[in-house]
Amino acid sequence: MTSAKDVWVVGDVQGCTGALRVLLAHPALSRPDTEIWFAGDLVNRGPDSLGALRLIRSLGDRARVILGNHDLHLLAVVAGVRKYGKSDTLQDILDAPDRDELVDWLRHRPLMVRDRGHVMVHAGILPAWTLDQAQSLAREIETALRQDSWPQAVHDLYGEEPLRWDDALRGPARMRVIVNALTRMRVCHADGSMDFRHKGGPNAGHDLHPWFELPGRRDPGEPVVFGHWSALGLNIRPDSICLDTGCVWGRSLTALRLRDHQLIQQDCADCR
Repeated sequence: MTSAKDVWVVGDVQGCTGALRVLLAHPALSRPDTEIWFAGDLVNRGPDSLGALRLIRSLGDRARVILGNHDLHLLAVVAGVRKYGKSDTLQDILDAPDRDELVDWLRHRPLMVRDRGHVMVHAGILPAWTLDQAQSLAREIETALRQDSWPQAVHDLYGEEPLRWDDALRGPARMRVIVNALTRMRVCHADGSMDFRHKGGPNAGHDLHPWFELPGRRDPGEPVVFGHWSALGLNIRPDSICLDTGCVWGRSLTALRLRDHQLIQQDCADCR
């Protein structure tokens, strides 16, 4: 659908609410007719995860939000599937009087947005998938998370194997590959299998390639906007755009306007 609205995409917030407030107050983003997309990881590691959730939710229909791996981790902690980690900063959400409302809102967010000639996911699209296929697979997970039985669905999402897509996969194994690709993937081997050990920059070596550079990628026709990879940082290519500029590590929070790739960045000195 064509619209005159501007769309700005914001990278990983991770509880850096102060920087987000300043960014959202910028004249280009504060207009009521501006749409703001969030590339996942709204919470965790930063100082104010509760404030970030409340602020983004308060934007109403202006915000389009996808789930990142830290957002799924919050759901898993609430569901009793994962333990609270020593680096987690989610206790303010767990203790909040509106916790149930926020969790319910969060688990109804998608894993993929496809609009305005762009695709937004948190981490990436498996090179073996077409974009139509990726959209269909994302909906499988979204449907499971929106059911009353969502804690069981969250349980089924965790685990690193299988590392490679197969159309014959079913059940939890299928769910794990879908979620790991969309929310955790950075690099792949030449055979298309994911590798989760590498957390550095794009020059991974050892037969590893950034997912967006893997030979044989099936459907590079629409640019994929993603976050998740702070060691890659701001990376704008014709076929992919990384917006994780490490705000939680004391760098900056980035917003990009889709139509012309104009950037607005806000320093995150209050984060580590």
